[in-house]
Amino acid sequence: MNRTPGNADRAGFPLWDWPTRVFHWSLVVLLPLAWWTAEEGQMERHEWVGYTVLVLVLFRLGWGLIGSRHSRFSDFLRGPRTVLGYLRGREPAGAGHNPLGGWSVLVLLTLLLAQAVSGLFNSDRILFNGPLYYAVDSDTRDFLGVVHEWAFNGLMAMVALHLLAVAWHQWRLGEKLLQAMWLGRADGREGQEPAVALWRAVLLVAGVSGLFWWVLQQAPPPPRMW
Repeated sequence: MNRTPGNADRAGFPLWDWPTRVFHWSLVVLLPLAWWTAEEGQMERHEWVGYTVLVLVLFRLGWGLIGSRHSRFSDFLRGPRTVLGYLRGREPAGAGHNPLGGWSVLVLLTLLLAQAVSGLFNSDRILFNGPLYYAVDSDTRDFLGVVHEWAFNGLMAMVALHLLAVAWHQWRLGEKLLQAMWLGRADGREGQEPAVALWRAVLLVAGVSGLFWWVLQQAPPPPRMW
């Protein structure tokens, strides 16, 4: 007896793999938590949130090289001519990030990296010093403190633009961006190749976490007070 294929049989490959989705939704939780812990002076919790964000960003940078097709930078980073062509309606959006959205991802990752790394050298000048506070001189610490503030302001601006862009594409253009990022795929938002094996993500997270832990172990202790 022949069976008519259902939606599951016709469905394509996932557009966004599990690691990419976990990364995305983790940041949705962690960024407000980072702001709240800093505002409330809960610096130890703020520190651990920062550690988590940094590990996630380093993972995502690595995943952009060895992850599934549509999570790789080579799939969504395009040259200026393609971006301009997309804005003028002459270039297709692509299966994953569109040419403009791809560069916004890189800007967000850069700001997150700057925010998290600079926080390692930061201080509230009262009770809390970052783990690498004593690894640099005072001028460098002051500079990184400015970076920490400016990166946060840049992040807030980019997050606002991101939310506006998602809202426009989701509800004005009818593209199922949120469904695809939550479920991995949606009607009209499917991948062109199967996702890579999850063991790659597990090894990458373990490697990044281990390297970060080693770096923290190299941090110089506070100077002795005689």
